[in-house]
Amino acid sequence: MAHDHEAHHGHGHTHGHTHGGDIDWSAMAALLETEAEVCAPAYTRALAWLGKEVTEPGLIVDAGSGPGVIACLMAETFPGARVVAADASEPLLERARARAARQGVADRFDTLAGELPESLAELDYPADLLWASRSLHHLGDQRAALAAFGSRLAPGGTLAILEGGLHARYLPREIGFGRPGLQARLDVVQEERFARMRAELPGAVAETEDWPALLTAAGLKHTGTRSFLLDIPAPLPDRARAFVVGALTRARDVLGDALDAEDRATLDRLLDPADPAGAHRRPDVFVLSAHTVHRAVRPV
Repeated sequence: MAHDHEAHHGHGHTHGHTHGGDIDWSAMAALLETEAEVCAPAYTRALAWLGKEVTEPGLIVDAGSGPGVIACLMAETFPGARVVAADASEPLLERARARAARQGVADRFDTLAGELPESLAELDYPADLLWASRSLHHLGDQRAALAAFGSRLAPGGTLAILEGGLHARYLPREIGFGRPGLQARLDVVQEERFARMRAELPGAVAETEDWPALLTAAGLKHTGTRSFLLDIPAPLPDRARAFVVGALTRARDVLGDALDAEDRATLDRLLDPADPAGAHRRPDVFVLSAHTVHRAVRPV
């Protein structure tokens, strides 16, 4: 389930998850990979935090792994663990296996294709750490999904979900043309789109997004919530700039019809590779976002 974060958004960025709505995850593979790679410093700190609780995991599962960037990071962070990347998209899992091979961890890296959470029933043994990064919100009944995730944990195992956080920012409020505050307006349109996506999921259930309470209701013990800042100031490295351009392109393609003509024109100018004031070339582009992780333990 890769998450379309919808590549510029706070509910998910583009990484790892199961299929939800009409999103073609495999077609978004390059953007998903770039985003996860750019966000890797925040994920690295999140995994270090989880490692204080999960000391020597035997099995780690990335539920909604997408192209496997985070799953491979887990294999690097926990060198004694076997890692399973679980996703509904086989093309994304192919990328995950190729990445594991390139990084030298293929001997303890497996993939599991199928819709979440049902596919997790095929795991050979319970997980010591089950990670779900912006994949849960693509499942209609999130409460039932959390219970299913929890049931796949070993006693004392940890479930970590990355949900919420803050919308990413790439541009100053005033960029020199168009109406100031473009990204705030994109946030509003994205939130409306996200609500429609949730409502249209099979078996959709509206839930108050109190994740610690939902984890407790799933029979788990909430052990902490932390947010991890991703702060890449201007001038951006090329890879991060490419991610910003990709995210703004995705926003123009997916959200453009809900914007007024002036904001569409502003986005078009931002996406013009030849324009010195565009995102390809302007010097003040940055990446700033916050990723919130909630962790809980299955009682022994």
